[in-house]
Amino acid sequence: MSWRVLDNTLTKSPESLNLGRLVLGGTVYNFVAEGLVLPTGLITAVFLTRKLGPADYGFYTLTAVTIAWLEWTITAVFSRAAIKFVSEADDWRPIGAVILRWHLVISVIAMFSILLGANLLAKLFDAEILSLYLRIFALDIPLFSLARAHSTILLGLGSAKERAFACGSRWIARLILIVLFVEMGLSVEGAIYGSIGASLVELGIGRYFVRPSLSSKKKIPLGQFWNYSVALFLFVLSMRLFDRIDLFALKALGGTAVQAGVYAAAQNLTLAPSLFGLSLTPVLLSVLSHALHRGNSEKAKQTGRDAMRVVILLLPFAGMSAGASHEIVTFIFGQTFLSAAPLLSLLIFAAVAMVMIAVSTTILTAAGKPGWTFMLTGPIVPFAVIGNMIMIPRMGPVGASIVTTALSFLAAIVTVLAVHRLWGILPSVQSFFRSCLVTIVAYLIAGFWPVEGIWLLVKLACISCAIPALLLCLGEFKSHEIALIKSTFTPKTPTL
Repeated sequence: MSWRVLDNTLTKSPESLNLGRLVLGGTVYNFVAEGLVLPTGLITAVFLTRKLGPADYGFYTLTAVTIAWLEWTITAVFSRAAIKFVSEADDWRPIGAVILRWHLVISVIAMFSILLGANLLAKLFDAEILSLYLRIFALDIPLFSLARAHSTILLGLGSAKERAFACGSRWIARLILIVLFVEMGLSVEGAIYGSIGASLVELGIGRYFVRPSLSSKKKIPLGQFWNYSVALFLFVLSMRLFDRIDLFALKALGGTAVQAGVYAAAQNLTLAPSLFGLSLTPVLLSVLSHALHRGNSEKAKQTGRDAMRVVILLLPFAGMSAGASHEIVTFIFGQTFLSAAPLLSLLIFAAVAMVMIAVSTTILTAAGKPGWTFMLTGPIVPFAVIGNMIMIPRMGPVGASIVTTALSFLAAIVTVLAVHRLWGILPSVQSFFRSCLVTIVAYLIAGFWPVEGIWLLVKLACISCAIPALLLCLGEFKSHEIALIKSTFTPKTPTL
């Protein structure tokens, strides 16, 4: 299935429905695009800390985090439901108009809420200048929401490459514009203008590829769309609460500021699996919904099984990170944060389990069971509260990481079993045992191969290459899967 822009409308070409190729290609494109947040974010942070100083950088960070939380919450209301309904639509424009309109309405309400409540928030943070920064940054909320609405529609249409281009352009533009405006002497305001400009860039590129209108002559029933949106929003909200509840519990239950900082550093080092899940699940949802709507249930089930298998094959990379945790922490944060190493060794596996939860709930959503997602994962939050209240007073940060990791794996198992009940599929048992074996090998190699400084990157690169090689030797990859990977990323020779 491929897509092209024609007269402002994305049109479908005859499809062979090679679902594996669609998921693989879309995931890689989006992972590369989303992954740009790491180098560009690091460079931006280094630049701003040097140019603004600790106080102004702190003001900018507080403002950016507040606005970002609002923006991502708004997009979470619609994201999964929008992808599913666009994927299933024979004519995407009516549902596209609904998605765009409601993104605009809710984001404008949020913008005015910030404009009216800026003084109150500034008093809450005990920094009067924040009211000005919040009011300026509030302008980004509708721009960001509209940009993400276009990205969501592109994903629903199967245009993962175009969506990745828009997203990647955002992160590059953000870096360039922030440096430009701050160097012009605009200080914190310049950093804010740069972020707003990045949203404009993403919106402009998204608008180039797909152009939904705010209104549609064709009326569509919205009851089912809102049912999906509410159920999936509750699921996303519970996952976001669980994602940080261990850190908040650590501080609330007597942890020191140093312990909280170390724990947060360990959490930040688990970002790679999260980015992979963020790249995989929307593409998977689009492909599965499209296939199921057209009666290709067997291919959809096989694709879902393969997606869960891919998550299992991430375990050796987590093992590598756990084995090299001391060196990774020292290389990135320095000796001061060395106590984050045992936390990273646990939390990196929790991050992989969270990817499995995301994949399993994506399958449930595509299969028409959005309510199951919150029903299965909602209890994880109160269990986390109870677990942290028991473990943190006894074991401190390690206790918090044990609770998070144990509950992540428990929720992953529950959601996988729910998929099995619904579709009768499970990840390959053989793949699981092969992956566990290679995980142990990767952990031992990483732990018993000491390196320092920049040589850590060489070590991690070598082990990362050895992992798929070992899996290949163990018979994990079949010839048709290798051919699929090659065909996905081999440029096609034009025919004359």
